[in-house]
Amino acid sequence: MTAELRAAILELALRRGRGKSFCPSEVARALAGNWQRLMPEIRAVAAAMPEIRATRRGVEVDPLTAKGPIRRHLR
Repeated sequence: MTAELRAAILELALRRGRGKSFCPSEVARALAGNWQRLMPEIRAVAAAMPEIRATRRGVEVDPLTAKGPIRRHLR
């Protein structure tokens, strides 16, 4: 499942392009009806991807410790 998640995250990021962000839940919703259960794994997979960064209110954050909603972007 990790490879599938990584591919889905990268595909969405590339589709949006540089300067645009997406919510990790968009990836989860595209992959599963019960998308909430995927969120911890999506956060972990995306955190390990050097080409993806996480922000909260426009400031880069550690995606594994950030509280509340975060956005993802291509580096």
